[in-house]
Amino acid sequence: MLEIKDLYVRYGGIEAVQGVSMSIPHGSIVTLIGANGAGKSSIIRSVAGLNKTISGQIQFRRHVGDEPVSLMGLKPESMVLNGIALSPEGRRILPHLTVRENLALGAYSRSNKKEIEDDMEWVYSLFPRLKERSWQKGGTLSGGEQQMLAVGRALMSRPDLLMLDEPSLGLAPLLVKEIFAIIRKINEDGKTVLLVEQNAYAALSIANFAYILEVGRVVLSGPGRELLENPKVKEAYLGG
Repeated sequence: MLEIKDLYVRYGGIEAVQGVSMSIPHGSIVTLIGANGAGKSSIIRSVAGLNKTISGQIQFRRHVGDEPVSLMGLKPESMVLNGIALSPEGRRILPHLTVRENLALGAYSRSNKKEIEDDMEWVYSLFPRLKERSWQKGGTLSGGEQQMLAVGRALMSRPDLLMLDEPSLGLAPLLVKEIFAIIRKINEDGKTVLLVEQNAYAALSIANFAYILEVGRVVLSGPGRELLENPKVKEAYLGG
C-alpha cells in the first residue's frame, strides 16, 4: 500500500530523517518505535504532506492492483482525497465545536450524506462515549475522550490508510488498553494502520510489523511479536 524509499527530512540544518525506507502492506498494522527525536513523527508528517523539505520517494496504492501514485509534493488535502488520514499528536480537536461537529469536519471532502451518516454511526459504534456526548463541546471532554474524537474525526474521511501519532500519550493505563483494542478493531474492519507510538509494548503487541528508529535511521525491523522478545528492544524500550 505505502512504500517509502530513501526518505530524508530536513529542518534547517537538522536532518531529522536520514535515508529511511519502509513498506506498509494492505491490511496491516505497522508501528514506528523510538525515543523523542528519532524521526517517527517526521515520517508520517511527510506522508501526510505536512513536511516541505524532504527528498526520496513516497508511493501509495489505494487498492490492491492499482498503479502507485507518488505523494511527493502533494498538499495535505490531496492526501485525504487519495485515501490517507492522520490523527495528529496532541489531538487538535476544535474545543468550541460539539463532538458531532468535530466528526463532521472530518468528512469535509465528501458529499454523500447517507454515507457520511453511516460512517458517523460506525464511529459511534467504535466509541460509544462519543455518541453519549455527541452534543457536548469538544473542549469539555476528558483527555481519553478527546483522543477518541481525534481518531474518529480522521476515520470520517473514509481513509484506506489511517495514521496515528502517539494515540496513547498522556492517557491512564486502562484507557491505553482501550485505545489499542479499538485500533485493532479498526484494522479488522479493513483499515491499514501506520502507528507512531512511544508505548513500545502496547504497539508491538498489536503490530504485524515494526520499525525501530534511532536518530533518524531504521536500526531494527521485524514482526511486532518477534521484536517484543528481542533482547535489545527489551533493554531499550521495555524496561529490561
